[in-house]
Amino acid sequence: MASGIAAQTELDERAQIDLKDGITLTRAPVFQFNLRFRMQNRLGYTSNNGEDLSVKSVDARVRRMRLRFDGYVVNDRLRYYIQLNFARADLDQDAQGVVQPVRDALVYYHFKKDLYIGFGQGKLPGNRQRVNSSGNLQFPDRSIANGAFTLDRDFGLFAYWTIPVGGQEFQMKGAISSGNGRNAAPDVGGMAYTGRLEWLPFGAFTNKGEYSEGDLEFEPRPKLSIGSAYSHNDRATRTGGQLGQDLYALTNINTLIVDMLLKYNGYALSAEFFDRRSPAPITTNAEGQVRFVTTGRGLNTQFSKVLQSNYEVAGRYSLVDPGSEVAGLTRRTEEALFGSTKYLKGHRVKLQAYAGYRWQDGIASFDHAGNAWTFLFQVEFGI
Repeated sequence: MASGIAAQTELDERAQIDLKDGITLTRAPVFQFNLRFRMQNRLGYTSNNGEDLSVKSVDARVRRMRLRFDGYVVNDRLRYYIQLNFARADLDQDAQGVVQPVRDALVYYHFKKDLYIGFGQGKLPGNRQRVNSSGNLQFPDRSIANGAFTLDRDFGLFAYWTIPVGGQEFQMKGAISSGNGRNAAPDVGGMAYTGRLEWLPFGAFTNKGEYSEGDLEFEPRPKLSIGSAYSHNDRATRTGGQLGQDLYALTNINTLIVDMLLKYNGYALSAEFFDRRSPAPITTNAEGQVRFVTTGRGLNTQFSKVLQSNYEVAGRYSLVDPGSEVAGLTRRTEEALFGSTKYLKGHRVKLQAYAGYRWQDGIASFDHAGNAWTFLFQVEFGI
């Protein structure tokens, strides 16, 4: 009997492998290591203009190829999250030609399940679509409004607190960060201060669906999340705060974001509004060259329906409306897309396609300069 007990004890102390959600190796309570990968292979093109559908540009590439590692060390209060990227389009090569393979590198400490802090490099608590994983999107790419006004990743101290109140839920998130984006070199700029508050009046979404596009869970009751974020980037060094080229002079960037998400019975409706301001958005060098912050307003709305066959149809309208200070340097841009997705294993394995039209200066006519059609097909595959 004693030898049997000893053998059982030895077996229990061995690391256990789980293949349910990625590949997970666990030896409780000492450590856990989870490995996932995903890739996005795509083929698309953009037309010469609204009247001429001949090819202006072709998008044929591996858009994303990423490895993700997460788990805990010592005990499950002390957790880590690492994400590396390998596709050329995902490496964000800087002006000196240095590539950036590290996307996320965070250590978290959980005081309790709903209250934790993080230190390292990761996504700021900005607009919902940016915080969503690119693997959880309804369209292969985020909106043009996101591209113009998002906060993106940064290095700093992060804090998260979820507060249930009756059947409701409040989520408070904040960050104090470098303001210069991922893998930035030391500089003379200031810091960025970001805060976000979310209200879920009908309680939590199924399977954390508030940060996953499309209602794949077929929520049996309406679920709603309303969020707002504000970021002050003090003495920013780059045109997009955490993104873009280096400015020729430091300037402050203030970004307000309001967004919402509603899901019910396979339907999903989302919207995001951006307002970005800067006291001195235009900078010049000694040769008179200009680099500027895109101030102004942005809007993105999406509506979708998932069918019982796991096909989804979705529509998107996006707007980037530059502020008066920079209106002569960049154009008002609008885009409408119609997309379809076949989910083979949720967001992990899916086929996506869209067709759409982008127009400039508020003029949608096919003969207006800069207007064009766009088409794209993408395969998402991961574990």
